[in-house]
Order: sequence, then structure tokens, then C-alpha cells
Amino acid sequence: MINSIRSRQIILIGAMVLLIAFLFTRDIKGLVKPKEEPTAAVPAGGQMAPAETAVINLTEVSVTGKNLLSANLAAEITALENAYKSAPEANKAAAAKLLAQKWDDVEQAVPSALYLELMAEKEPTLNHWLSTGERFLKAFDNTRDSLLQPALLQKAHTAYTNAVKIDSASADAKTGLGITIVNGMGMPMQGIAMLMDVVKKDPKNLKANMSLGTFAMKSGQFDKAVNRFNDIIAIKPSPDAYFYLGTAYENLGKNEEAIDAYLKSKKLAGNATLSKFIDDKVKALKSKN
Repeated sequence: MINSIRSRQIILIGAMVLLIAFLFTRDIKGLVKPKEEPTAAVPAGGQMAPAETAVINLTEVSVTGKNLLSANLAAEITALENAYKSAPEANKAAAAKLLAQKWDDVEQAVPSALYLELMAEKEPTLNHWLSTGERFLKAFDNTRDSLLQPALLQKAHTAYTNAVKIDSASADAKTGLGITIVNGMGMPMQGIAMLMDVVKKDPKNLKANMSLGTFAMKSGQFDKAVNRFNDIIAIKPSPDAYFYLGTAYENLGKNEEAIDAYLKSKKLAGNATLSKFIDDKVKALKSKN
């Protein structure tokens, strides 16, 4: 019974996605109960099943993405793709980078990440693999395709693994790798330990701290999440940190604290979509008091 109640209360948090930045183009993160949210096929041990990690076809992804764009934008991308295909080998990386940027400009993270991957394969630098991993994680967080998610997570994992091979001390590489492990590319505690190591060496690392906070929420450890988000706010207050803090307080039944955090998130964000959601949530919480 207790587990049933908890499962209805826990709010699913998307790792590493800032709530505010994508409100106008994506679903609001962290607002959907688990039973309402499609998830990737993850075995009980936390690892993605190899059978689910399908190959992503760049041509198919491009066609699908361009179907969502205006004719002019689609034509621009087609021209860049043709330039990439005809470019000499020495210029392939630069051409792939242009395509990645163009796809990112139109909020298409999957093809953008695939072109960053091509760039990194041609010019395997730390920054290139970090950019690739970050973009694949962005695509992973935003997709609702349960078959595509494992493939995107696998590619993010590979990118960050390559980054760590280049610089094993890179906090960004270790943070990204830890996030992919916790999300399904290994045993969760292995990823948590990696993130904790990053925070131990750099207590003000916002990305690692934010990931630890959201993972604490997903596992129902709301007291730990409150502490983590308060630490983040002490370093750098942000709308998403306050929003997640409010969510943690709400799940603990601390409605007054939740209302205060939500209102601070609303004030910092200055976003009409979020403001409306928070106004409704605050009204509902006040009615419980």
C-alpha cells in the first residue's frame, strides 16, 4: 500500500534537462507521473537491453526532421547535406559541424547529435566528444520514443567514454558518463559514485549536483533531494533548481515550503507557460492546507 501511494506521488524527472530553456518547444519536464510517461525498456538491474539499442539511420532521421520544417529551411539543410557529401575528406568535419548547428537551430537534437558524432569521429578531440555526448543526452531527454531512447543513450555513453579516454580527469566527461550509467548504461550506483567523485573534487559543479538531485528524486529520496537543491541554490539560484526543490518538498508533504520554492521559480523564470502551471499548482497546494 505504501509503495502504491509513493508511486503515485513520485514525479519523474528528466536527467540533465533544464526546465526553463525548452518550455516553448518541449513538454515541461518533471511534471508527469510515471504511469503516464512512456519509458525506455530498462531491465530491473538498470542496464539497457542490447537488443533495444538499434542503429539510428541518419538519412531517415533527416527526412523525418525536414518534414517538420518549412520548405525554405528544409532546402537549406538539404544544400548543407549535399555540401557535406561532396566535401573532400579534410573538410568533412567542418561540414558536419555546420549541419549540427543548423539542426540544433531548428530544435532537432537527434540529427544534430549524429552530425556532431561524425565531426568527432573525424576530429576526435575532448571538446568534440563532450559536445556530442551532451547533444545525444539532450535528444535522449526530449524523445518520447521508447525504442529510440536506448540508442541515443548508448551513443551518449560512447561519446563520453571517448572523452574520458582523452582526459580521465575531465569533470564534464565524468559527469556525462555518470549520467548515462545511472540512466541505464551500467549499474546505477556506479554512475552515482562517479558523480559523487566529481562533486567531492568540485563541490560547486552545478551539472553533477543537479544530476544527483534529480536522481535522488527519481529514487524517492526526497530529503536528500531537498539538501542537494538547497546546495545548488546557495551556489547559483535558478528557476529549475527552485522548481525541483518545490517538487521535492511537495512529495514530502511540506506544502508551505513547496509553495515558496515554486513561487521563487516563477519569479526567476518570468515565463508565461511556467507561471500558469505554478499558479495552478500553488492554488491546489493551498487548498490542502
